[in-house]
Amino acid sequence: VYRRSLNELPARQEEVEHAMEEKVDFELLAAPVKIIADKQGRVTSIVCQRMQLTDPGPDGRCKVVPTADAPFEIETDTVIVAIGTSPNPILIRSTKELETGKWGTINVDQNQQTSIEHVYAGGDAVTGAATVIEALGAGKKAAASIIEYFTKEHAG
Repeated sequence: VYRRSLNELPARQEEVEHAMEEKVDFELLAAPVKIIADKQGRVTSIVCQRMQLTDPGPDGRCKVVPTADAPFEIETDTVIVAIGTSPNPILIRSTKELETGKWGTINVDQNQQTSIEHVYAGGDAVTGAATVIEALGAGKKAAASIIEYFTKEHAG
């Protein structure tokens, strides 16, 4: 979900193409308004508002304004908020056993596991500002490690 059009997407063309190859669905000119969860607190959907671009202002950039359309809902079980390029400082301060590097990023091993057993991290929190594709790769690596752990843990 991105509030602007594909032309304004702050990503390299190569990243966008790779995301499309990975079958990432782009919901453009839409802004998230609300995340809906069930009684157990699990995400079930996200409510979005259609947006439109204005004519360019003096700075040459178009503003984004809501349309008169009614909000719409997208069913999903996962929401990844991607609005930053560094770990949440509150997480780092409140989790003393979480080892970080000299630039404040989270240290992980080759399986994306942090210094806390069975806690994994990836994306900008580990690498600093990088590509979405690198973050997806880290997520896949962490998922494989988690699956391997549970498979061994519950085998036999």
